[in-house]
Amino acid sequence: MSVDDTGSGADGDGRVDPEPAPDAADSGEDPLALRLEGLILGAERRYTPFQAARSAGVSMELASRFWRAMGFADIGQAKALTEADVLALRRLAGLVEAGLLSEAMAVQVARSTGQTTARLAEWQIDSFLEGLTEPPEPGMTRTEVTYPIVELLLPELQEFLVYVWRRQLAASAGRVVQAADDEEMVDRRLAVGFADLVGFTRLTRRMEEEELGELVEAFETTAADLVAARGGRLIKTLGDEVLYAADDAGTAAEIALLLVETMANDETMPELRVGLAFGTVTTRMGDVFGSTVNLASRLTSIAPRDAVLVDSALAEELIRTQDAPASEAVAAEEAAAAEKAGEELPSYRFALQPMWQRPVRGLGVVEPWLLTRRGDENDRS
Repeated sequence: MSVDDTGSGADGDGRVDPEPAPDAADSGEDPLALRLEGLILGAERRYTPFQAARSAGVSMELASRFWRAMGFADIGQAKALTEADVLALRRLAGLVEAGLLSEAMAVQVARSTGQTTARLAEWQIDSFLEGLTEPPEPGMTRTEVTYPIVELLLPELQEFLVYVWRRQLAASAGRVVQAADDEEMVDRRLAVGFADLVGFTRLTRRMEEEELGELVEAFETTAADLVAARGGRLIKTLGDEVLYAADDAGTAAEIALLLVETMANDETMPELRVGLAFGTVTTRMGDVFGSTVNLASRLTSIAPRDAVLVDSALAEELIRTQDAPASEAVAAEEAAAAEKAGEELPSYRFALQPMWQRPVRGLGVVEPWLLTRRGDENDRS
């Protein structure tokens, strides 16, 4: 039977009697694709979108908003949905009905989850599954080995995904409960850094696609590892650029210098430039926004090659926390006074050199500071 938006096909109590899913021959779809879909989803196709919405007890309008937020295309009234789709709708709608989430927030939950997992799924298929499903013997096709490989991997990957999500959720919740007040949970003072590969556009014209993909993957992997190991948070990657954040200026500065040093020691990598800014940042759906983020991006665009530029707020924070001296002259005076008094010499991790002031569109006049390690040959008094 067919069901349209008038509600035909529902029985007396509003429930829908789903029809059996069509076989591959009827649908014109690849049989293996349908088998893989059934394996991964754990259920067969039984519902049209209208039937699924009715079975979940939600309006078709709300169901469409949820599905689009999760990143799924409109499919008209094709019979392509499963019991899992119905259950997901019920859960989201139930959170709204219970007052735990507003409808707008439930849509945001669907969107953030969809966007994050869509990228994960694409990566797993493109970079992971393709390599594993290379035919192990001559004469075998990838099709013949894909299904059993997925069947073996699926439960393990699912458990690992849930584990990582719980770990990340615990870390994020810990940061939130330590916030000073409710406003700080949304608008927080963070150090934000952009790291950008120099000359990437020219590289795209000179390198083969496979080589370019390997370079980008190596850059993203290295950056992600360094950011995580030093206590920062990778916000997103944009091919030749990464955006990260840290709760304190010292952590962000250490990550920035490590990124430059690590890339400089890799002959296969282009030069890198990094911009850092410190200030109030709005966090939303795992991303960061605001003038502090914009300033970090602008500093990156004007930074010298293999160098780190920071804004005056981050420089002041490094001086306040005694991670850097106000100037080399001040450091020398402190060292002389400590030596005369027989006290321990001050120990600074970083050095700051004021650069030229320049106007930045939308941000006014900016005074960048060149960040280096104490003792680097670039340090100047």
